[in-house]
Amino acid sequence: MARAASDDTFNAIADPMRRRLLERLGGSEKSVAELTDGMGVTMAAISLHLKVLSRAGLVERRVAGRQRLYRLDPRPLRQVSDWAEQLASFWNDRLDRLQAMAEERDAAADRPED
Repeated sequence: MARAASDDTFNAIADPMRRRLLERLGGSEKSVAELTDGMGVTMAAISLHLKVLSRAGLVERRVAGRQRLYRLDPRPLRQVSDWAEQLASFWNDRLDRLQAMAEERDAAADRPED
């Protein structure tokens, strides 16, 4: 089940429009109309993106009269952060080893031959 949740999160943030929506929701709760403003897409398109984000647990919806208000729930993004941290650690280790090898090679090249 955790694997499916993780896949949903990664699939949800794979789309640039959904990432923009998450950025816009990071500051405060917004209606679909507010989210649509300046995005260059229809309210229907925004609603579909919000549905994907909602299924992934990244946004929560609240009904206020006739409005549907959305807000960010950043908890599932922790999976993304953890994954990125693992990759960074992996590549930092590899790059440190590569640098050490290059320094050893350079030091050996600078030594006079016997």
